[in-house]
Amino acid sequence: MKKEHYIQTHGQAARRVVMVVYPDAHILDVVGPLEVLTGVKMFLPAETPTYEVHVVASAAGAVRTTSGLSIEADESFTDARADDRPIDTLIIAGGHGTLGAMEDRELLDFVEHAASNADRVVSICTGAMILAEIGILDGKRATTHWWWCPILEKRFPKVQVEPDAIFVRDGNIWTSAGVTTGMDLALSLVEMDWGHDVALQVARYNVMYMMRPGGQTQFSAHLVAQRAEDPVINATLEYVLTNLTEPLNVTALAARAIMSERTFARKFKDETGVTPAHYVEAARVQAARVELEQSDTRIERIAVQTGFQNAERMRRAFQRHVGVSASDYRDRFRLVVTGKFQDQERER
Repeated sequence: MKKEHYIQTHGQAARRVVMVVYPDAHILDVVGPLEVLTGVKMFLPAETPTYEVHVVASAAGAVRTTSGLSIEADESFTDARADDRPIDTLIIAGGHGTLGAMEDRELLDFVEHAASNADRVVSICTGAMILAEIGILDGKRATTHWWWCPILEKRFPKVQVEPDAIFVRDGNIWTSAGVTTGMDLALSLVEMDWGHDVALQVARYNVMYMMRPGGQTQFSAHLVAQRAEDPVINATLEYVLTNLTEPLNVTALAARAIMSERTFARKFKDETGVTPAHYVEAARVQAARVELEQSDTRIERIAVQTGFQNAERMRRAFQRHVGVSASDYRDRFRLVVTGKFQDQERER
């Protein structure tokens, strides 16, 4: 049933959100976006219809996630398909079970049917692989978890993969990167539905950015350290993370690895996909971000503590990796953390 006809017949209703889950979905892919969406009701009049969430799976009941915790599905794909009410937002969760879900014909048929009846189609993390499997992403710009971006690109060449995006909107199709970026995407949906002021209050309540700066690469330094199979390169990655103030140029790192500089640089990029210099800078930026978020230490001091030597070098590195200066990064974080939450609590 088309939304316009439904509203004419039944009146304005809550926005129907259908979340698709399956065994070994990632629990944060499910609850993260839903917490952001359902948090809207805290900042709107009590009588305002907001979001009505339905979790669907192959069968109603408990669905075990990768964490070992279970999500309770409200209804089966069969029952959900029989419901002719319009869908405002269809969301496909990601997780370790994605490859299995891509072979589940019942799930794929439901997603294809529901997508044709939805105003917006959203994937969280590797959920993009499911959308790609049924052709919904053909000719579309999309993203997924940084680890899976090359797989998405190779397996589905018709998809225009944007590997460094937090989330991508192409028409009514929204795809997000890894795990917590689903919350960033959901916050953008809130802003679209309820306006900037409500979205800002939801962001402050959840201690989030209204718009997270930068792309996925800023978050992957420690994960890259777990990716290398060569034990020498792996040891080098770990050394960098724990010795940021040491000289970490190619000459020093190659000597530590007992390799020529040329061989070391080649093996390093083969194992990690980035140059040694890029990885070192990303690791320093990552460490500096934590200090900026969690301490009042002066920026000049943080620059020294994280191996940049001075604030200007750190500023330039932040511009390259995060898209804002270190001082702007701290200001944005403090805006969200301090905000006016206590005043808002008193007003409510």
